[in-house]
Amino acid sequence: MTTPTSNAAPPRRALDQTDERLRQSEGVAGALASFVRSMRAGDVGALPVIIGLVVICAIFQSLNSVFLSSGNLVNLTLDSCAVGIISLGIVCVLLVGEIDLSVGSVSGFSAAVVAVLFVRHGWNWILACVVACAIAVAIGLLFGVLLTRFGMPSFVSSLAGLLAFLGLQLAILGDQGSVNLPFDSTLVGFAQLDFVPAWLSYLLAGLAALAVFLAGYETRLRRRKANLSARSINALIVRSLALLVGLEAFFWYLNRSRGVGWMVVFFVALVLLMNYGITRTKWGRSLLAVGGNVEAARRSGINVRNIYLSAFMLCSLLACVGGILAAGRLASANLSSGTGDVNLNAIAAAVIGGTSLFGGRGSAFSALLGTLVIASIASGLTLLNLDSSYRFVITGLVLAVAVAIDSLARKSRASHGRA
Repeated sequence: MTTPTSNAAPPRRALDQTDERLRQSEGVAGALASFVRSMRAGDVGALPVIIGLVVICAIFQSLNSVFLSSGNLVNLTLDSCAVGIISLGIVCVLLVGEIDLSVGSVSGFSAAVVAVLFVRHGWNWILACVVACAIAVAIGLLFGVLLTRFGMPSFVSSLAGLLAFLGLQLAILGDQGSVNLPFDSTLVGFAQLDFVPAWLSYLLAGLAALAVFLAGYETRLRRRKANLSARSINALIVRSLALLVGLEAFFWYLNRSRGVGWMVVFFVALVLLMNYGITRTKWGRSLLAVGGNVEAARRSGINVRNIYLSAFMLCSLLACVGGILAAGRLASANLSSGTGDVNLNAIAAAVIGGTSLFGGRGSAFSALLGTLVIASIASGLTLLNLDSSYRFVITGLVLAVAVAIDSLARKSRASHGRA
């Protein structure tokens, strides 16, 4: 009498059923079924913010036909970049379940450092930016150390930093309170005047669509190798072609005016780079794991301390970059740089875009989508000549809705997990 071994080959019928499930999951019906299951499980993704963005655009376009004009969209995309880059850093700290309230002050302080070194002391603008970025990284390191070594809540430490760096900004700018950047400088040109040639913008759209296809194809190979369901080749081709057509049409429309700014390309490149880091690297998986459950991440061998430090350092660095670009956009660093609603808009953009306040869930595209929502509201109200008070109220309501959706989705995922 023989005893079956544990490594015996599975029955042919079982293999056929597995292959059949894989084939069904690859089709359109399978993709829709998978989407419905994700929605029921509380994984709503970027769908709410995309719907909200479409509704906002439709409302403002109906009230003022200039809203969706090519000229206004060019301005809207340029105005989104600085806050969007700062929000990209906020995504990092939110993913680990922390917060940084000092990003606005750090951005204004960094802009002041660059302006003073570049204009008043005659430094090369690149060297001035490097010094400002180094200081910003040190600031993020300080916040991380206060959290990991001394147990100081990030809310408290970053709130103290908000006040301290605002004071340093005022001290650096001095009695004049403002430093104007030369209009013929590279920094101002990059933020205001430099646009991608039309032919190159179309080429970039093609490369983006190709990159999406290759990334999807690589994911398909990995999932099929693990005997998991995956998108079909046809689905990948359709998705890439849709992206190609959409980007080409959008760039053609922007090129009817001034075109696509290099600063916009830089912002989108940062989003894609951050998305790759979060979704395809060990660091990104560790970031999500720490935000999901710190103790479980520690027991699995993740260096939690280094993850916290990297998140805060990257957040401060991106706040510095955003502040420098904002100064270039205005051709000035002054007392209002980084103040006002910059801090709150950066945090709100990350949350509105879909990054959870509870940690462990979100993406780099949250900063992009959330910033577009806030910039669209500001642009639409400006065209309607309405007071800025309306913008604060509407943005607050949108933020409240986003947090409510996140809370409901979190409860849905918890109940689905228990089931």
